[in-house]
Amino acid sequence: MPLTLPLEEHKHWERWREERDPESGNHLVKKYMPLVTYHVQRISVNLPQNVSREELKSLGIMGLLDALDKFDLNRKLKFDTYASFRIRGAIIDGLRKEDWLPRSTREKAKEIESVQNSLEQELMRHVTAEEIAEKMGVSDTEVVKTMNEYFFAQVFSVNEYMTGEEEDETHSYTIKDDHTPTPEEQIIKKEWLEEMAEVITTLTDNEQLVLSLFYDEELTLTEIGHIMQLSTSRISQIHSKALFKLRRQLLKTENNDRRG
Repeated sequence: MPLTLPLEEHKHWERWREERDPESGNHLVKKYMPLVTYHVQRISVNLPQNVSREELKSLGIMGLLDALDKFDLNRKLKFDTYASFRIRGAIIDGLRKEDWLPRSTREKAKEIESVQNSLEQELMRHVTAEEIAEKMGVSDTEVVKTMNEYFFAQVFSVNEYMTGEEEDETHSYTIKDDHTPTPEEQIIKKEWLEEMAEVITTLTDNEQLVLSLFYDEELTLTEIGHIMQLSTSRISQIHSKALFKLRRQLLKTENNDRRG
């Protein structure tokens, strides 16, 4: 454990490592619980309201306990970093195993896709969320929200595209799976990531900046608003529309590949 830790904190880690002392274990869980709260808030931003935040918290706590159990004090890695991998991985793994997207949302998403395809064939161009909403007689906010939720449901079901070996501290935590990815699966995953990177370049500068600050820099929408001198609601709107565009473009790419 790094010498920069306060003496009392160091003692708790030593007791936990050597004796699995319950009091020290409880102390460490309490100390690092804000990490669980942080990742629950981050992940829940784009999930529908029917997903219980308490359930996400329970998944996160399981990840934290797993991190405390497996962390090697001799590794040159901060526990906060290691625990974040475990906590986030546990939450996403739990979501991936549960069909948390309501059936009504899936049906609505498919209806939106059908209207979108029909309009694009009629107009011979890409259509906006507003045009889809007008055709369906609903608000563009509802269209964007539905497709965002559907987009994230598909992302969670992708073949563990968030990769990285646990032993390699430069990568993200690997979502646990029951088997080792085959070479074919790894190729598919690589191609999916390349497609995602290419599609992102089609977004506006503001949309790319918001996604970068939100997912890469891990800033909140409010913090991004301060940086870009825009309201939080405006940043949320840019964020949602960027995800809608990604979903639309990826779907089009997928359909083209199937026809090819």
